[in-house]
Amino acid sequence: MVRLLGRSGTRTSPRPGEERAQRRARRGGAPRGPGAGLRPALGGRSLAGQVFVLHVVIVLVLVAAAVVALVLQGRVASTREARNRSLAVAETFANAPGIRAALASPDPTAVLQPSAEAARKAANVDFIVVLNTDGIRYTHPKPDRIGKKFVGTIEPALEGRSFTEEIDGTIGRLVQAVVPVKAPDGTVVGLVSSGITTRHVGSAADRQLPLVLGAAAAALAVALGGTALVSRRLLRQTHGLGPREMTRMYEHHDAVLHAVREGVIIVGGGGDLLLANDEAQRLLGLPADAEGRHVRDLGLDPDTAALLDSGRVATDEVHLVGDRLLAINQRPTDLRGGPPGSVATLRDSTELRALSGRAEVARERLDMLYAAGVGIGTSLDVTRTAEELAELAVPRFADYVTVDLFDAVLGGDTPEPGTQLRRAAFSGVRGDVPLYPVGERIDFIPTSPQARGLLTGQAVLEPDLRTATGWQAQHPQRTARVMEHGVHSLITAPLRVGSLVLGLVNFWRAQKPDPFDTEDLELAEELAARAAVSIDNARRYTREHTMAVTLQRSLLPRSLPEQNALEIAYRYLPAQAGVGGDWFDVLPLSGTRVALVVGDVVGHGLHAAATMGRLRTAVHNFSALDLAPDELLALLDDMVARIDQDETAEGGTAPVTGATCLYAVYDPAARRCTLARAGHPPPALVRPNGSVDFLDVPAGPPLGLGGLPFETAEVELAEGSRLVLYTDGLVEDRTRDIDEGLDLLRAALEEAGPSPEDTCRAVVDARLPARPSDDIALIVARTRALGPGQVAHYEVPSDPAAVAEVRAAVTRQLTAWGLDEAAFTTELILSELVTNAIRYGGPPIRVRVLRDRTLICEVSDGSSTAPHLRYAAMTDEGGRGLFLVAQLAERWGTRYLPGGKVIWAEQPLP
Repeated sequence: MVRLLGRSGTRTSPRPGEERAQRRARRGGAPRGPGAGLRPALGGRSLAGQVFVLHVVIVLVLVAAAVVALVLQGRVASTREARNRSLAVAETFANAPGIRAALASPDPTAVLQPSAEAARKAANVDFIVVLNTDGIRYTHPKPDRIGKKFVGTIEPALEGRSFTEEIDGTIGRLVQAVVPVKAPDGTVVGLVSSGITTRHVGSAADRQLPLVLGAAAAALAVALGGTALVSRRLLRQTHGLGPREMTRMYEHHDAVLHAVREGVIIVGGGGDLLLANDEAQRLLGLPADAEGRHVRDLGLDPDTAALLDSGRVATDEVHLVGDRLLAINQRPTDLRGGPPGSVATLRDSTELRALSGRAEVARERLDMLYAAGVGIGTSLDVTRTAEELAELAVPRFADYVTVDLFDAVLGGDTPEPGTQLRRAAFSGVRGDVPLYPVGERIDFIPTSPQARGLLTGQAVLEPDLRTATGWQAQHPQRTARVMEHGVHSLITAPLRVGSLVLGLVNFWRAQKPDPFDTEDLELAEELAARAAVSIDNARRYTREHTMAVTLQRSLLPRSLPEQNALEIAYRYLPAQAGVGGDWFDVLPLSGTRVALVVGDVVGHGLHAAATMGRLRTAVHNFSALDLAPDELLALLDDMVARIDQDETAEGGTAPVTGATCLYAVYDPAARRCTLARAGHPPPALVRPNGSVDFLDVPAGPPLGLGGLPFETAEVELAEGSRLVLYTDGLVEDRTRDIDEGLDLLRAALEEAGPSPEDTCRAVVDARLPARPSDDIALIVARTRALGPGQVAHYEVPSDPAAVAEVRAAVTRQLTAWGLDEAAFTTELILSELVTNAIRYGGPPIRVRVLRDRTLICEVSDGSSTAPHLRYAAMTDEGGRGLFLVAQLAERWGTRYLPGGKVIWAEQPLP
């Protein structure tokens, strides 16, 4: 049996080339000379022949590329030279003495043609053409072209710039330059063009072509000779073998023996070790005389020896050999007619396994940090964010996790330094561990690891709680029970954002026997740092949200005013995204009238809430003037425009433009309602029979745009009608448009009960989204009417004697109402008001007395002149009338009508 030995110097089997030479010698065939064997060997089948053909092809490609490059370079250089020469000749001739004078002469051609031809021949160019600013030639090598239009571009030269270009001219394809001829003041008085045809340009490159081709042929010959020499040497070294024969020759020899960092052993069919490289001897600890001995006699462990002796196929079988884990791959060598036996490779996977374990741990930690990035802070709620941190770390990192925060953080404020915290979250593999419960306030003693973490701002590791006396001193009984539940290791990490400490997160280990180590400490710090950012964001949001909610609640009406004209119910539902700018109000007016107002400020947050408060205050002030709805909206629009101007002037980025408003005034005496709206959805009217209509109120522009007037609509309402005012959040969202929302609102109103409270409940239940993206304000007002027995009307002629008659008639009416105690005061008030109307006003003069929650006297006349309250001097005979009215009445004022005014005064009922 032929033994295959390794690089130790022992014998190896002869190589196929040598065997072929030996067979040729035995047959008596003498070796042929080098020249005789070169031609067939270079036929292409051998490796040397293939290399020779490849080299020849490469040399041919390189030579051809060099020739093409040289020719192209020559042509490019010639063209560049032609451009430079043309430009130089044109500039020289344009600046030659006498050119400007010749251009100004009566016959420029006679003066310039000889000079141009002489210069052309001297400069070896194809033409020099002088032309005027209109492009008409004065000179040309061919006289018949003189006086004709120049072929080419002259506009840049007319602007005073020299340039070159390639064109198809009258003498063929050429490169020409055009240069301006300038007067002393810089004015272009003519042009000079010089050029060379491409035929002339290419001749230089063509003259170089033979030299280039000769050099290429010489280079090709030298390269082919060198390639032939290299191929001959390669042929001699490879013994004429082809690539396949060489691959087969080295398949079980060089490729295996020179494998890096793998042991290789070859075992014969009888189980004897035929070959073992150095790496295999090192990994298996083989003796120096191992080759030639049976594998079971080499002192290997039984499993490894049995595998090598069996010759079976094995793929990455791991065997413990000494203190190493070896991955063994084994294949038989006789699969394709080879000698019997097997070849095995051995790879030391001990370090790989350790690295793989560490990589797996690192991967798990990266996964945890990634999960922390996407799983902590999903909501802007401080407590929920703390719970997400606790839930994330159990059981992947710790068996129990507790989060303790300052009370100020839970409320959205900035915490003060201290050691008193409140447990905000807990998560664990079991729920009966006797740690402090959620919600309990904890005052950590200075020796505890939590207090040290709060003081230093650094995470603290307690690998063995049995020896942590500072932690045990916090609460000896509780800590003893905690250790009885198996808790043995702790990491406490402060939740810190910059220099601000928000609280602590405590990681407890119980079921896992290994204590926390420094690598766990680093992971805990990273988790705490990421969670702290989310908790701080939630804290800041909580603070801003609390401020906005407080501001909004302080600006919205806390209770509705007392009045008898309308029975009102309302709902205000803030958006999930934060505080918005929706608002509403109910405003009692003079003459038992009531104003309803609903508005919406675009956006959310403090700015929207503050703006809403400004608008609501403005409506309160404007309503005190008893203005018509369209006039009130006009004043409100002007105020919003001024607010926007102030915001822009101060660098603000959140203008109010986009606010909407609906203002309605209901008069129970006349049962009429006057409405106007500024970009707001139309109100709905539910009639006593249950039918629903959306009132056709002219839609004005949103507040702040200006430029367009607002219009009013007046409707008569039957007693018991329900007027529904709302903001767009009720009928419009991202999933549906406003038309669909109005249809759904109509359906909800048709099914609602008769009372305003039932209507509000039905609308909210049917229309409120699960998570509203906008605020919703809703008012439902059921109308009431003043009966004929509560209102008295009187027509007053413009005669002072009529005052006594009106007083007497009103006194009788008060007696009928049982209000005799108010008769004297009412007579005085009416005397002053009616007398002023007769004296200073105009017809028609009317008196109206209303009995509602108060006694109201109204005197109207046809004049729009407003009365003024005066303080009369002691010697004045008049001027005390309105002063007297103001003293006797609880309230008084003026209300303007389209055809005059109304002076009114209210008295409390006795």
